[in-house]
Amino acid sequence: MTIKIEGMMCQHCVSQVKAALEKIPGVSAAVDLTSKTAEVTAPDGVSFEVLKEAVEKAGYKVAE
Repeated sequence: MTIKIEGMMCQHCVSQVKAALEKIPGVSAAVDLTSKTAEVTAPDGVSFEVLKEAVEKAGYKVAE
């Protein structure tokens, strides 16, 4: 799934978002600064809300 993320300004931001998402068991993420998106692969049972919460706890906003 693709998640649009607001607030990323640099590679450090990308690293923060990637780490936050990948703390969720079974999740892998490819975060792109240019498009301000994260391509996320998550196992069944991991909802969008769980992913959104992880991004927001890292200090960024998920655009819906």
